[in-house]
Amino acid sequence: MIIPVAEVDFVESTGVQIVKSLVIFAFVLAVTPMILLLERKALGRFQSRIGPNRVGPYGLLQPMADVLKLLSKEQFTPKTAVPWMMALAPAISIFTAVVTLAIIPFGDTRRDGLFGADYGLYGIDVSIGILWAFAFGALAFYGLMLGGWASGSKYSFLGAMRSAAQLISYEVSLALALIGVVITAGSLSLTEIVNAQDGIWYIVPQFAGFLVFLVAGFAETNRPPFDLPEADAEIVAGYNTEFGGMRFGSFFMAEYINMIAISGIATAMFLGGWHGPGPGVLDPLWVVLKMFLFIWFFIWVRATLPRLRYDQLMAFGWKVLLPLATLNALVTAILVVV
Repeated sequence: MIIPVAEVDFVESTGVQIVKSLVIFAFVLAVTPMILLLERKALGRFQSRIGPNRVGPYGLLQPMADVLKLLSKEQFTPKTAVPWMMALAPAISIFTAVVTLAIIPFGDTRRDGLFGADYGLYGIDVSIGILWAFAFGALAFYGLMLGGWASGSKYSFLGAMRSAAQLISYEVSLALALIGVVITAGSLSLTEIVNAQDGIWYIVPQFAGFLVFLVAGFAETNRPPFDLPEADAEIVAGYNTEFGGMRFGSFFMAEYINMIAISGIATAMFLGGWHGPGPGVLDPLWVVLKMFLFIWFFIWVRATLPRLRYDQLMAFGWKVLLPLATLNALVTAILVVV
């Protein structure tokens, strides 16, 4: 049985919440290597080369080989570093990314569903809704800052300062781009916003906000052409210069999880979430397919556009995206009131 409208105060049992937590981590651990393999294969095709094809059939075991290589590498800590802070930094990045992913709805709430339990097809549906993602997104840059500063390297510190400036600058535009959706739906809850798109997806009335969110999402996830915090031509590798082994891998795992989270938020806020043709059992499938389109676009842009200069990055964020996002929110508020 499907409840017509998801409710923020919908109460689940402790057992359901534990199972959800395990499913979210399993989803992350399963999907991230697949995206990594897809990206390497796609980049190979875009650049007229083969891509990974040595480990396993068609190179399918390449992500596993990468993980084993990183796990087997020795952890190195410079004399000028603060060891416990270097260990904490990637953990913060992973934690904030996974917690953000928890609010992505893959379907409506269900009563007497699988094994007779009541549950919602999302990790958590908090009353503050999308503000939950921005709250933990604001904490994410502490992982990058801490990693760069605790390394005791000037190149790492420069990369960390770039990360802080970039994330703060583009997070303002990212939030303002969603204000129009929140005003139109009259709710902060992602499940209620998805339900409000039963008639029309918000990408139509909020197309300007969608474009701003998409561009700001590239900057928030440090994806090309906004991968300035790790620009190898200028600062060696940025905040992760002194990191090796799985600590190095954790930073990039967090980047891919953030990419999944941004894709999920865009799907819920602009592309109707689980709405699609067919019975309700297909709801999670529609969400995954829509998220896949965004992830493919992330990969496509990486293979197409060159990296911006840092002054271009900051000027574009403050002089172009921010005014557009503010204007979109203002016009939406006026139209809703009128």
